[in-house]
Amino acid sequence: GTALTAPGAVRDYLRLALGGRPHEAFLCLFLDAQHRVIAVEELFRGTLTQTSVYPREVVKAALAANAAAVIFAHNHPSGVAQPSQADELLTRQLKEALALVDIRVLDHFIVAGNQALSFAERGLL
Repeated sequence: GTALTAPGAVRDYLRLALGGRPHEAFLCLFLDAQHRVIAVEELFRGTLTQTSVYPREVVKAALAANAAAVIFAHNHPSGVAQPSQADELLTRQLKEALALVDIRVLDHFIVAGNQALSFAERGLL
């Protein structure tokens, strides 16, 4: 039940959870209305360079958790924390899908080694 009120509050956790993985993984942090953590789930696991993320499955998991908000995170085993066009497109699609069921997307982090890039801090959300 820790409240997450700023991108910096999540960064260390995500670096530990994703930083050393040899494959891409996509995590969702499900939050209540006060931005307290309800659950953290690895919804998708991929290869060295990509993972497939399905908006329908993200919406189902968020509804099952009774989340009011979500934070996404995935890693880049390449060590480069820059978002690709596909990352930006996926984030927009997920945000639109979740908006239909009144769930806010607060941020999307890309973790590469000990770096963690925040879409919200970069103005990409």
